[in-house]
This record gives sequence, C-alpha cells and structure tokens, in this order.
Amino acid sequence: MNNSIEVKNLTKTFGKFEAVKDVSFSVEEGGIFAFLGPNGAGKSTTIKMLTTLLRPTSGTIKINGHDPITESDLVRHSFGIVFQDPSLDEDLTALENLQLHGVLYDVPKELLASRVEELLTLVELADRRNDFVRDFSGGMKRRLEIARGLLHHPRIIFLDEPTLGLDPQTRNHLWTYVERLNAEEGITVFFTTHYMEEADRVAKHIAIIDHGTIITQGTSAELQAETGTTNLEDAFLKLTGTAIRDEEGSAADSMRSHHRMWSGGRR
Repeated sequence: MNNSIEVKNLTKTFGKFEAVKDVSFSVEEGGIFAFLGPNGAGKSTTIKMLTTLLRPTSGTIKINGHDPITESDLVRHSFGIVFQDPSLDEDLTALENLQLHGVLYDVPKELLASRVEELLTLVELADRRNDFVRDFSGGMKRRLEIARGLLHHPRIIFLDEPTLGLDPQTRNHLWTYVERLNAEEGITVFFTTHYMEEADRVAKHIAIIDHGTIITQGTSAELQAETGTTNLEDAFLKLTGTAIRDEEGSAADSMRSHHRMWSGGRR
C-alpha cells in the first residue's frame, strides 16, 4: 500500500532549541494515525511542517507524494485541517462558510452546491444551514469545521485536538463521522488528542513523541504489550512520565496565529 505521509529525519530548531529531533514515520493511504505526546512534546511543530506552515531545518516530508516546501500549493489542496481553536467566520451562516471555502479552493461551481449539501447532511447540520455560526454550540462548530475541511475532497485530513472541550456524546458523534469518512471515502486521518480512549478506539497506528523525539510506534495493543500495561493511557504515562507539562510555547502560539490565514483561504 502507498503512503499518504512520509517523514524522514525531520528536525526543527528555534535558535538553540531543538523542538523536533530526527523524527521519522509514515502513514499508510487510508489509514487512521494518532500522533500523541504531552504538552511541549513537538506535536504542533511537526503538524506545522506537514501542513506547509513551517519550514523544516532538515529532513524530508512527502504529503501525497509532494514536497511541502517546493510544491506547497499542491500539498495544501490535497489535505483538509481542523485546528484546535475555532476558525469559522461566526458572522456568516453555515452555508456561507462552506460556500466561501469552496470558492477559495476552486471547487467547480457545478459541484459545489451538491458537495455542500452532502456534507451538511453528513454532519447533521442541513436544517441549520441558514443559521449564523455565532449561534452554534461548540459541537456544532466542530462538525461544521470538519465539513469545511472535507469540502474540496482532500486525500488527508489533519485533526489537531478536534474534540477538545466537547462533551462525551458530541465527541463520540464526531469520531463516528470521521470513521465513516475513512471507510466510505478512503480519506487518510492524522490526528492528535489528549483523550487516550479516542486514540485507542479509532487509531490503526499510533506514534508517541516526547521532547521532540518519537519514542515508540505501533498499535494500541503493541504499545500496551511493550510497556506491560492493560490500557493505552497507562502505556502513555509509562512512556512519557507523570509530571505535568507546560504548553509548547512559541510553536503552539505560532500555530494558532496561522489558523486564521487558512480560514481566510490563503493557499
């Protein structure tokens, strides 16, 4: 099977600080890949490099066979992304948010209307298409962001803490949508989460990063066997420790500062 994402010896430094250190991994086409790590581990920095928002110091990346540095437009058109922080225009309706995204990503006019309706139905927002996003609950906004990220038929979707702050029922529904998309459209899913039960339930392959280095990879069962534990959360804590971590700092802040660029359609 081909790989949707190939990362080899990826490194990123900020001055003397090495945020990502010689990281290598791959994600199979049509796979569901969880990228886990404590705060400050290097997750956000890695995602920025994968999604063309940050240039690596060294190493190589291929996204659907394209180089994010030399073929950034092709890479950006081939994936969708849902950021940790909201990036919808709350002064527009659900329908207008999707239509705007479709225009910015050159979705053919004759296909746009049907694709919008298809996705609004998928995320159960068809009856709220003409309501302003500012009146939506957090779960509804997340569902709309996922629909927007899928509008241009991306081959990969990046989900950065997509269920953060949502109630268990909404989280469960969101992952049901994602699994359905993966099964029906063959879309590759790359996600981060701090909810270990989500990774255990959904991910086909897991990589754990800490202090900028991938410390292990495998299925949930393989990570539990490696650590002699009986669940993924215990395996994660055994591998990364129990000390409370700070936020990732400049890398995380920079990611947040760029999400509005994407919601505004810069390509």
